[in-house]
Amino acid sequence: MFLPQNEFTLFVILGLASFRLTRLIVFDKITEPLRRPFFKEIEEKNEEGEVEIYLMPKEKGLLGWGGQLLSCFWCVGIWVSIFLVFLHLQQWFVGDAVVWILAVAAVGAIIEVIISKIMDN
Repeated sequence: MFLPQNEFTLFVILGLASFRLTRLIVFDKITEPLRRPFFKEIEEKNEEGEVEIYLMPKEKGLLGWGGQLLSCFWCVGIWVSIFLVFLHLQQWFVGDAVVWILAVAAVGAIIEVIISKIMDN
């Protein structure tokens, strides 16, 4: 196991990994094909006459339940956190590697957002 033994540091690393994996599942374009079966597209025209597409969770059954879950950042975050803590507790090298990769990616994403905000001002 190569995650730190310091509880606070471990908490931060797991938190960053949870943040990144949750965003990957709920928002990122690359996972959109996996989310698509759980949502229906609704088209509406805005005040300028442009068509806007909204994704709404399907209403019934397992797909409806999945759509409700996937549309909630907080809900997915809890399940992702459970998964990542489980991986850590198993003390598998691969699990620790996944946590580290996600945590480093989260730091990179946070830095990118900060730099983008600074450059836009």
